[in-house]
Amino acid sequence: MPKLTVYDIQKAKVDEIDLSDEVFAADSRPHLYHPVVRALLLAKRQGTVKTKKRSEVAGSTRKVYRQKGTGNARHGDSRAPNFRRGGAVFGPQPRPWDVRVPRKLHKAALISALSDRVREGHVLVLDRWASDEIKTRKVADFLKRFDLSSALLVDVSNRSLSLSCRNLPAARYLSSKGLNLFDVLKYDHLVLTREAALAIDGALKP
Repeated sequence: MPKLTVYDIQKAKVDEIDLSDEVFAADSRPHLYHPVVRALLLAKRQGTVKTKKRSEVAGSTRKVYRQKGTGNARHGDSRAPNFRRGGAVFGPQPRPWDVRVPRKLHKAALISALSDRVREGHVLVLDRWASDEIKTRKVADFLKRFDLSSALLVDVSNRSLSLSCRNLPAARYLSSKGLNLFDVLKYDHLVLTREAALAIDGALKP
């Protein structure tokens, strides 16, 4: 059972926390990451891109000139793709990009990533985020104090912390319910409040 030190926001040790082996000390399974991350990224695509086909562009259906005797190639109406303002051929059409991945695979990949972060020593547990002030400087100072190059900050619910992280490219806030594999892998360090760590442990434990 991994035992992690709990710090306050000023980097003082205040306690230790025991987390379950099933979630934070599981076997590493990096082969699960690709299908899950791919599904997460594809789910963000809107799929609303659209080009007009020949039948959808504005224009007359009248034949542009007579069939024979002009010396030009044979043509129908001016909405043909080879004319200016004609329809597109094989252009993109609206479509859903979602890829279905089993829920168990999502869960197993996230548990593996969390366990890898613990083994790397890249998980930091805070007693709580003590400040209710919305201040980007506070988060930037926190990252510098703990020497974190980039960090994913997770709490159960913390609006002030969420707003304070918005302008920092090296930090991102998520609620414990929104924790996902892509963001865990993207940021070098994972910062959990005590409450969030227990919530994640309880949600992912078999």
